[in-house]
Amino acid sequence: MLNPNVPAWFEIPTDDLDRAQRFYETILAQPLLRERFEGTDIAVLRGGDKPNSSGALVAMDDCRPSVQGSIVYLSVADLDTVLQRAQTNGGDTLVPRTALPAGMGFFAQFRDCEGNRVGLWSPK
Repeated sequence: MLNPNVPAWFEIPTDDLDRAQRFYETILAQPLLRERFEGTDIAVLRGGDKPNSSGALVAMDDCRPSVQGSIVYLSVADLDTVLQRAQTNGGDTLVPRTALPAGMGFFAQFRDCEGNRVGLWSPK
């Protein structure tokens, strides 16, 4: 069933797909699946232990990494650990762990090794 107005897919632009793949595999502590789609190399972020995926790192000539524009939030079990791994592996914290209202969890934002602003969300 189609779920209108809910993201179906996202792409995080990269200048160096190999570097970006190593960065995300390290900070998320899970492998990404390398594929070629329509002539473009991508590294798919898998849904944890689920077989589906929600997005990928992409290397395209017409799409550049940036801290400006849309922000993709990745769901993680332990926000602090992932944020620390990001800093240790070439990222930079832009917004530290911040509580959301009414028990909605916590979020943070970091700049990845490519220069993208990426968000993290955790229920605890």
